Amino acid sequence: MRLAAIDIGSNAARLLISEVEINGQGKPQFQKLNLVRVPLRLGFDVFEKKFISPDREKMVINTIKSYKLLADVYEVKAMKACATSAMRDASNGPDIIRKVKEETGIEIEIITGDVEATYIYENHVAENLDKEHSYLYIDVGGGSTELTLFAEGRLIFKRSFNIGTIRILKDLVDDFMWDEMRDFIRKDVKDYVNGLVAIGSGGNINKVFSMSKRKEGKPLQLELLKDYYRELSSFSLADRMRIYKLREDRADVIVPAISIYVNVMKWANITDIYVPKIGLADGMIQHLYQEMQAAAQINSEPQKIDN
Repeated sequence: MRLAAIDIGSNAARLLISEVEINGQGKPQFQKLNLVRVPLRLGFDVFEKKFISPDREKMVINTIKSYKLLADVYEVKAMKACATSAMRDASNGPDIIRKVKEETGIEIEIITGDVEATYIYENHVAENLDKEHSYLYIDVGGGSTELTLFAEGRLIFKRSFNIGTIRILKDLVDDFMWDEMRDFIRKDVKDYVNGLVAIGSGGNINKVFSMSKRKEGKPLQLELLKDYYRELSSFSLADRMRIYKLREDRADVIVPAISIYVNVMKWANITDIYVPKIGLADGMIQHLYQEMQAAAQINSEPQKIDN
């Protein structure tokens, strides 16, 4: 069975198509078949002007049309589409969602930061790691950062902050917002500081991991992230693109992204961050599968007949 997820973020829109198969233990296995990314950069409109421009609106509609065609080619059985921080803040977000539904038949759900954190947690990465540690999920996007703590075999908290890479580039993150995140982390994570490990998701931390040449499954160290921050921030945007072979829409956001990871890890007294190849779209597909299984079970139950 093939499922798809569309994640419309503040920097880019992604289509993930996955094959779901049941293994010998009766558990679902998710294999990525295709991942397509389009740099819509909605946050550059929204976080200053509070609306999505006509040009970017057209890009959104055309992107979803193309995603639908690709999903049809892959014979996708079901699809889930969500929009995050930029669409949440856009005054014309609901109108664009309506137009997309009219022209493509795809219904996009504008989700809250807490729901976004929940979907990221749906990947259940921490549950497959050793139980001796506690794990702080850190997902950094263009408009927000989601933090989720998993400890003692259970979810402890999930929290979203309006601190994202595009907001930082636009100088829209003030000291109060940083202080709020710092105070929350120090207060709510203090009981788990011993043996606390980070799990990072988002395109920027994946790019840093790729640049580091680390073997898959090996963590990045906080000091290494600090080194990358100093190194990358010392170059101009053009030089970053040339030296590190980065696209412009990655080269500009990677420095503020690293700063967020570094601050969160520093405030939580974390030295290591694991970077599995997961993201919001992966969690959405897992959530979609669970919804379908629950619906199938309800439909298969015998109906009560009243006498």
